Amino acid sequence: MSRVRRELARLMMFLALCVIAPPGWALEVPPLTGRVVDPSHVLPTPAVESLTAQLAAHEAKTSNQVAVLIIPSLDGDPFEEFSHRVATTWRLGQKDTDNGALLFVAMKERKVRIEVGYGLEGALTDARSAQIIRNEIVPRFRAGDMPGGVVRGVDAILKTIEGTYQASDKAVPRPDNDVMGQVVVAVIVGLVVGLGLMNVHRLLGPVAGTGLSVLLAPWLVPALITGGITLLLLTFIGAAGAGGRKSGRRGGDDWVWYSSRDGGWGGGSFGSGGGGFSGVGGDFGGGGASGNW
Repeated sequence: MSRVRRELARLMMFLALCVIAPPGWALEVPPLTGRVVDPSHVLPTPAVESLTAQLAAHEAKTSNQVAVLIIPSLDGDPFEEFSHRVATTWRLGQKDTDNGALLFVAMKERKVRIEVGYGLEGALTDARSAQIIRNEIVPRFRAGDMPGGVVRGVDAILKTIEGTYQASDKAVPRPDNDVMGQVVVAVIVGLVVGLGLMNVHRLLGPVAGTGLSVLLAPWLVPALITGGITLLLLTFIGAAGAGGRKSGRRGGDDWVWYSSRDGGWGGGSFGSGGGGFSGVGGDFGGGGASGNW
């Protein structure tokens, strides 16, 4: 069922990305200068060097490409979309196997995500990614140990891919109110995005808003419930406002699509730094998990 959810969410995410992205993004993808990119200067030099050596050794052994990005702020960009844009722009992983992964941290927003390439989704599942964030990364971030959280997160990601990761016995429980809070946020974001896009396309707005709600909600059942609530609300609001629009518009821009293809979603032009490290064509479809601290 989790695979069904991912595929449905990806389809809706693709539609959303086609129309949500403005002609120019507020935040540019930083250059891929190494396996660890830290413009926030959160990690001390020894930690960067140790992580770089660990990631390089893993790539030499398995061909998997895993990278870390820590930025000061998203500057208003949507978190999941920007994470996906970084992974696809950097093209982490091999072209034929899509075996890349990204550990992404936004400091100001206090958000963390593990972005997983198609080829690693069988090992680094959404559920395991969420477990790593919840058990290994977030507790240390909340304690103020940012380097420790990143180091433990990377170590858990690599061990999961290699099949040797053992979850901590003292797992951090996921409180019900945290799940409910994420559901509420997912519905609100879906409504805002859906209502905004209904001015562009009356049918695509509800689809895109529902897709974002499904992606942002935790786990399968809450995601399905969240998506259903968002779709019903958007459909009701759209129907209520349809009468008022009929008298004042004649088609207008109902069938106008805005694309981000010229805004840097694909490509790999940033993969030339960091001692020869660069992405070699891996692809990402939205697999992984997000969290906050």
